[in-house]
Amino acid sequence: MLKHSTRRWLAGLGVAGALVAAPATPSSAAPAEDLDLYANNVIVAPGGTEKWVTLFALTAERHGDFTVKVDRSKVAAFADVQNSGPEDACTESGAILTCKVQDTDDDGSYLNMVELFVRAKDGATPDQEGELEFTVTSADSGSASYRSTVAIGEGVDLAAEESLELKGAPGATLKAPLKVENRGETTTRGAVLFVFGSYGLNPSKRYENCEYTNDEFDSYAFACTFDSVIEPGEAARLDSSFGFTVPADSWAPNDYFGAAIWFTPADWKEFLSEVDVADELGTKGTEGELKLEPVAAQRSRQTDVEPYNNETWMQLQVTGDQRADVAALGAKVNGEVGTTVPVTLGYVNNGPAAVGTGGSEGIWVGTTVTLPKGVTAVRAPETCLDGESGEGEPGKPGASVYRCFLPGHLGKGEKAEFDFELRIDKAGSRTGEVKLRTGYDEAEVKDLDPANDTAKILVNAGGGQGGGDDPELPITGESTGLIAGIGGLLLVAGVGGYVVAKRRRTRFVA
Repeated sequence: MLKHSTRRWLAGLGVAGALVAAPATPSSAAPAEDLDLYANNVIVAPGGTEKWVTLFALTAERHGDFTVKVDRSKVAAFADVQNSGPEDACTESGAILTCKVQDTDDDGSYLNMVELFVRAKDGATPDQEGELEFTVTSADSGSASYRSTVAIGEGVDLAAEESLELKGAPGATLKAPLKVENRGETTTRGAVLFVFGSYGLNPSKRYENCEYTNDEFDSYAFACTFDSVIEPGEAARLDSSFGFTVPADSWAPNDYFGAAIWFTPADWKEFLSEVDVADELGTKGTEGELKLEPVAAQRSRQTDVEPYNNETWMQLQVTGDQRADVAALGAKVNGEVGTTVPVTLGYVNNGPAAVGTGGSEGIWVGTTVTLPKGVTAVRAPETCLDGESGEGEPGKPGASVYRCFLPGHLGKGEKAEFDFELRIDKAGSRTGEVKLRTGYDEAEVKDLDPANDTAKILVNAGGGQGGGDDPELPITGESTGLIAGIGGLLLVAGVGGYVVAKRRRTRFVA
């Protein structure tokens, strides 16, 4: 699904959120070097919906309370800018809006300082433009300032069908006739289609006029740019070459979800300045040009006056019966008391379906690691949270139990490996456990062989016999016997999991 800032943008085409891709226009002068400010730009049209400008302090440092002054004088002739937060938070004196902001300890890595709604005045004309000037001061941090742009555009109304339902088996290619209409009274010139979706919605072709993500934004995300002109009352549809190919290793049956959103070129530029997808897009396709074909039904910048009807929600129903078996991989290590040993734990996907792909039925794989007594984790992976609840601190040493979460999916035959370092504190043989959890705690989805979802962690420490467990216990549940040396542990959680850094100390091994 779209991130919070993106959803707010779609609701009103305006708030930046904490996920910032490209800055607006920063002003000079910021004695508070650790107080980084950000406020988004907006483009509005007479008669169109209001949008939001939000000022954030992008910092994890706490500075006490702030005073924020907003100078609206350079936009007052064509735009109405008002506080959209609590009524008693701000006072007005002419064009100056003065707001008191209370800092709190639970603001995380950013502080939402001021949120303003912006409307175009009735007499505004396209291409009028000005800046909002923000000045932030506090007794602890000094002062900092920032500027964002408010512009007037020509109002248009792009609209899309509310939903699109697709159905097919793994490996099938499905046509997706996405359509856009011009429901306004002004000719639209140019459009951008942004598509994002989960694992099953894999684009069947990659076009020259589309940009694709190199990494996961959702699972698939791409944007296509068109120069087409659409007259009032007319519509256009993607050409018949466009569609999605269901991955051959998709879990089935399953349901995947996504969305397709139409933008004017100016609104797309604004969108890219507000969410982090801008850094992910960039790789263009090579398989020809995707075109908009008419169907029945330099100018000023254009902005959509009714952004609530631009989005088509897509549902893909994958048919068939294809699941997967995941098997836990434990480890057996030997060492002397006082030494620190590396231990890699993990699981392997025996297929045939991929895991960690999302959807309504596919499995997410999470793992609980219970370390043997007599050892101390002196280094734990940053994708592991200490404690059984899954709500602890990432990468915290010293815990006896870890639950780990990692986004991504694994295909058949792939291992996911994950590294700990254990200090051996006591002599003897002791046993810990790697236990896989498929699905969610309250709605578990079984894999093909639940018997191999548990594996042993065996530590044999020199310097004495410690009364531990039998060292000849099998490493992998009821599987084929001992696996000598170091295994691997990957923890792949779903949307409800704690998602931490993607590429830190994690190895995907084919």
